[in-house]
Amino acid sequence: MATEIIFPKIGFSMTEGQIAEWTFGEGEEVTEGECLFLLEADKSTNEVEAPASGILRITVPEGETVQVGTIVGTIE
Repeated sequence: MATEIIFPKIGFSMTEGQIAEWTFGEGEEVTEGECLFLLEADKSTNEVEAPASGILRITVPEGETVQVGTIVGTIE
């Protein structure tokens, strides 16, 4: 079963942000706890960790602005 990668809320008033960079490519193997992507919001950049181990499937590309709670990919 795939694990959804949800765009997180970092600050109290945060409603949207941008994926500045995926640190792994489509189809690569990731390990739970590794930095999965860089989230850019409110003039700050934060690392987002992989919620599970497996193969990365990206649904939202780098540079796209998304709402908090959006599914940006899955780990199979």
